[in-house]
Amino acid sequence: MNTGFERGTDGPKVILAGVDGSDSSLRAAAYAAGLARRQNALLALVYVQPVMAAGASTGAPVADATGEIAEELVAEIRESAERLKGIYEVRWQFHTFRGDPYAGLVSAAEELTADAVVVGASEQAGHRIVGSVAIRLVKAGKWPVTVVP
Repeated sequence: MNTGFERGTDGPKVILAGVDGSDSSLRAAAYAAGLARRQNALLALVYVQPVMAAGASTGAPVADATGEIAEELVAEIRESAERLKGIYEVRWQFHTFRGDPYAGLVSAAEELTADAVVVGASEQAGHRIVGSVAIRLVKAGKWPVTVVP
């Protein structure tokens, strides 16, 4: 009998949603929550804290600002979860990773053994040319990726 773990064979067990406070990321989190509820999977909400290059800033204000964003996101998510409790029962965790959004989400997906990744479509015009985090995740080809507009 094979007791090894094969990702995605019995439906997703961990669905990762990248959140950054943008409208599209919050829609992605809501979509991922619905998937997690239907699949009885764990919803892993991940915020990637940006890291500024050395010398780009004094560091402390940036770290404080991104820390505050993370705290605000946690508060928003907890509030939403409380409002939906009983109606929209879903197991969830909130994680903060550091780095650029793509590398942070890849690290999170690997560390949390994600079966699927859900992200919001980029709201920045430049990403249409350079390539958004979503496109880079799809090209990585490691997980099914859903991009929510």
